[in-house]
Amino acid sequence: MKYGIATLDDLDVAGKVVLCRVDINAPLDPETGGLRDTTRLEGCAPTVAELAGKGARVVLLAHQGGDLEYHNYASTEPHAAVMSDLVGRPVGFIDDVVGPAARERIAALADGEVLLLDNVRFVAEELTLFERKLELTPEQQAKTLVVRKLAPLADLYVCDAFAAAHRSQPSLVGFEQVLPSAMGRLFEREYENLSHLREEPDRPCVFVLGGTKIQEAFPMMAAALRDGVVDTVLAAGLVANVMLAARGVDIGAASMEFIRASQLERFVDESKAILADHGDTVVLPVDLACVKEGARVEVPVGELPAAELLVDIGHDTVSAFRTAIGAAGTVFVNGPAGVFEQPESEFGTKAIWQAMADAPGFTALGGGDSVAAMNRYGLAGRFSYVCTAGGAMVQFLSGKPMPVVEALRGAAARFA
Repeated sequence: MKYGIATLDDLDVAGKVVLCRVDINAPLDPETGGLRDTTRLEGCAPTVAELAGKGARVVLLAHQGGDLEYHNYASTEPHAAVMSDLVGRPVGFIDDVVGPAARERIAALADGEVLLLDNVRFVAEELTLFERKLELTPEQQAKTLVVRKLAPLADLYVCDAFAAAHRSQPSLVGFEQVLPSAMGRLFEREYENLSHLREEPDRPCVFVLGGTKIQEAFPMMAAALRDGVVDTVLAAGLVANVMLAARGVDIGAASMEFIRASQLERFVDESKAILADHGDTVVLPVDLACVKEGARVEVPVGELPAAELLVDIGHDTVSAFRTAIGAAGTVFVNGPAGVFEQPESEFGTKAIWQAMADAPGFTALGGGDSVAAMNRYGLAGRFSYVCTAGGAMVQFLSGKPMPVVEALRGAAARFA
């Protein structure tokens, strides 16, 4: 038992049917339909291998894409072959979730066999719209179709989907109401590392916050500053542009229009409040880069505005950030420093990621774009901790309740 949650060490799984919820949501190749990144599959593979190796009859539940991402709303069939390679044993697949065919396959499983069901979001109750609009309690979600159909076939439930732990959906919080439940090894490791990062980071603790998903960055920044988690925030990417605008810097019409078009103007006001309370803690860029006629052009902040869109931090900013990273006891990065997919605007991200890979302190990285940049620069294995989660990581570091964590704790008490 850890953090009030049962672990795999608390379960006797031999010969038992184990429903295992994983998060293997991955970017898809639009031409081949295959997986472009397998980071999340690699993360949960040890749990699947351990359960099967101990003689469990493993049923994997997973989603791919979401109700607002129709281009990425697809079957989990390609994931089965990849998972087979990762766990070292066949992983079966069935294009069904709760229908008679799926239930028959589950009932026929032998000890050590693994079966991946199709995308759980093909069941309407799992859609994000369901979560946001109906807001059913976990007890009510235990009465939904996916739980009513699958729970009677199972002995145990294991959740290894930490990346989805901030969501309240039937396959994530419903099974804990009716089955003895535990967290998987990936969930356990994610919880442990993020707890260390939030509650007892080695000092000084530095956060590098960038990217374009500032809806996630700002609540995390505000909470980390408020709770004394972080000693220095290094702002990059769109986070930096917004905060410079909040400080009264004219960043240019193109960059402000991008902020307005993205409906992110409210974060300028939020930045003003953060800078008023923690201005000495937040470090903003001293130079930025744009692309003019196909070439990279760096502009000191004092010489702004720029006519072109600001897409990276400059060399002087990178030098200052490198110094802070090298002297830190803990460094956490979420979001790239610029448009790293383009050679003219990848310098900041590449330099910061390399500085973190070389840093002597505890280095943590999270978010899909952050992981993509790590892989792009061949730095996998060079960070102390790589979080597979995005929204869940942000919610955890913001100190907000996690529905799946609460459900697992409830199960630990209920089935003790």
